[in-house]
Amino acid sequence: MAFSSLRGWDQADHAQAFAAYRATCRVARAPAEAEICRRARAQPRLEAEAARQFFETQFRLEPVPGEGVLTAYYAPEYSARHEPDAEYSAPVRPKPANHAALSGRADRAAIEAIPPTEVLAWMRPEELFFLQIQGSGVLTYPDGERVKVMFAAHNDMPFSGIANPMRQRGLLAANNTSGESIRAWLAAHRGPEADEIMRLNRRYVWFRLEADDGLHPLGAAGIPLPPDHAIAVDLSVHRVGELFWIDAEAPILTGAFPTYRRLTVALDTGGAIKGQVRADLYLGSGPEAGVEAGRVRHTLRMIRLAPRIGPDPTP
Repeated sequence: MAFSSLRGWDQADHAQAFAAYRATCRVARAPAEAEICRRARAQPRLEAEAARQFFETQFRLEPVPGEGVLTAYYAPEYSARHEPDAEYSAPVRPKPANHAALSGRADRAAIEAIPPTEVLAWMRPEELFFLQIQGSGVLTYPDGERVKVMFAAHNDMPFSGIANPMRQRGLLAANNTSGESIRAWLAAHRGPEADEIMRLNRRYVWFRLEADDGLHPLGAAGIPLPPDHAIAVDLSVHRVGELFWIDAEAPILTGAFPTYRRLTVALDTGGAIKGQVRADLYLGSGPEAGVEAGRVRHTLRMIRLAPRIGPDPTP
């Protein structure tokens, strides 16, 4: 399979893709992948054409069979409080001492029924729900204080999206189940009605706090995620550090971009990311990234960039 046959390859930002690859490739463990990473890190910053030549000479293409789904995620920024009130009523809980006893036995409803003994922060319930889906983010307080809130553990219950149940119940239109639409509905129905919907997702996430260093969140690979070029994949079928060309089209949600075609590095995973043609694209942080991420649900094809075997072919 020739690189020229990839839809969008000629228009891709190869310089940005090379920068993202060079910054993250050290997580690769296979000897051939580690060698190509060494070659990349020995290079200075490459402009578009040189970066394109690097990828085309160092890798060959292996299509991943079948079609799947592309979604997207981001690092949210949410307001929080140190004390609860009528609006900020949801406790951000740390990993409990009895986590092992709760794991696999207590769902979201059961955990929320337990009075918190320690609270890291207080949030709006629907925003805590979305933070638990995203896995990490930044909390901001009225006095300007900022703190990172990071994934600590979950209750080993399966993740269940609420978009389909909301559509089936007639709460949202079929083409209007984006993240922003779901969040707006939950906020407008805050209380028992919204709680019932959120509890359809039985998975519950506990967090820890860190100082805000201004960097993007760490993925499963343990390094900051480069926006637009990092994906979460199913690590039971793919390896951390693998390169994939993603070709996604045919969105089903209103307001979505028509296509996503770019070079990405597998640096993360997630509870809803299952199967060999399934990816979650990291789009960055802040409200704009959140709006875009909430509209991504596209038909996906994936092409793996596998190392070429042999001596370094670059000049």
